Amino acid sequence: MARASLWEACKVIDILISPRAPQLDLRPVMHRIGLIALSTDHTTEVDFARILAPAGIGIYVARIPFVNPVTPERLRAMEPDLAGGAALILPGESLDAIVYGCTSASVCIGDDVVQAQVTRGKPGCPVVTPVSAALKGLAALKARRLSVLTPYTPDTSRPMAEMFEAVGYTIDRFTCLNMTDDRDMARIAQDELVELARDATSPQSDALFISCTAVRAAGIIGRIEAATGTTALSSNYAAAWNAARICGVSGALAPGRLMALQLPH
Repeated sequence: MARASLWEACKVIDILISPRAPQLDLRPVMHRIGLIALSTDHTTEVDFARILAPAGIGIYVARIPFVNPVTPERLRAMEPDLAGGAALILPGESLDAIVYGCTSASVCIGDDVVQAQVTRGKPGCPVVTPVSAALKGLAALKARRLSVLTPYTPDTSRPMAEMFEAVGYTIDRFTCLNMTDDRDMARIAQDELVELARDATSPQSDALFISCTAVRAAGIIGRIEAATGTTALSSNYAAAWNAARICGVSGALAPGRLMALQLPH
């Protein structure tokens, strides 16, 4: 009976249409980037929200299937989903940039192939991968000798070592953690990451690159640089820096030497 009475009362309420049409902004936020994240990812959205959102950059995410373990074969299996994932992000609307959130897949699939597939789904939009961002970051830092730390197995790490050597970098030390599940990679303690980075850095190197968008290194780059005595960048850190510069946002959005620099010409 009470529910019936409530229904009767609601029926007599007049719903008014405002005579004033609201004024619309061009965009809800000044800048916006898309992120194609893995279905298993715990880290990239959090890193981007911390680094980019305070600068007025909105992050719009689509997730694509990924099944552990992290192997070259499983990484390459994501290629057919890239265009569809990109197309799902604000369909019919432009983005300042779109980021694919997987470093090892960018290497195993091929960075040029990844960028072409993402462009199919979002034509005309600049594409950022952790690999392309890292290479731009290293160029901005004028680094030529590298130490590299990955959470992967040797088989998954090897294509990355070959990629860096193929584009002219000298690798002084390459260390991997022999892990196969990206969910565990996301659970590596940050204090432990600092110590692992210290051990992985050769004194001859101009920079340390910490690979994998799952690894929570972007928030502690300042600590890692202090511990290693050299410039450091991680996958998410480099990608966020690259995306911010494409948006026209300058300045140090997070601690670390790279964040003070502009994109290289």
